[in-house]
Amino acid sequence: MKNFEERLEKLEKLGEKVRSSEIPLDEALSAFEEGIKLARSLEKDLDKVENRIEQLMNGPTDGAHEKPELTLFDTEE
Repeated sequence: MKNFEERLEKLEKLGEKVRSSEIPLDEALSAFEEGIKLARSLEKDLDKVENRIEQLMNGPTDGAHEKPELTLFDTEE
């Protein structure tokens, strides 16, 4: 699959194509459908990136990087 930037560029070209008054309606509809699919896949990728950034900014949520509690020397008598 193409990378994000290539797919975004393709979406922009499809948008220009759809706005052109020189293409037949069926071709414009086909380009529009392809553009919708591309837009949805790009949106999913952006959501993944956003979630990753939130994880990095907020730290781990699963407790994997928390300091372990040492119980080697109990103070109980």
